[in-house]
Amino acid sequence: MPVHSAGILLYRLTPDGALEVLLAHMGGPFWAAKDEAAWSVPKGEFDPDAESALDAARREFREELGVDPPDGPYAELGTYSYSSGKRVTVFVADGASLALDDLAFGEFEVEWPPRSGRAQSFPEVDRVEWMTPDAAMPRLVKGQRPALEALIEHHGTVAG
Repeated sequence: MPVHSAGILLYRLTPDGALEVLLAHMGGPFWAAKDEAAWSVPKGEFDPDAESALDAARREFREELGVDPPDGPYAELGTYSYSSGKRVTVFVADGASLALDDLAFGEFEVEWPPRSGRAQSFPEVDRVEWMTPDAAMPRLVKGQRPALEALIEHHGTVAG
């Protein structure tokens, strides 16, 4: 049974009409010194028999960033498979109204250092940033790059 995940890729248009997307840098010690392929759409796992993908994406956005996602409307960009078999469904919405000052990142607990027997808490996300698609593409985890490509391809209809 594949693992299902859902997330929200927010976009905004700059005053000169350029597209920017909001990405989150993954938190925790493994990702701390990494930049390339260390950013993600705010997302998380869900059970498709118990919750819709959009409801899960909105819940995970709130859990990871500590604020409600924009009201929408939302468009489904698609469902993308990772090499691990995990499947992520990505929704897109205009995020121009999102205030980044109010973010309060959720935390997770992990044994750190490995095999130490000690559990430590780390933020799920340690920072977020608006960036152009060109800047975002190499920073985004590989399995989510097709979602960004879909947004770029449909940007006229999504943003219009």
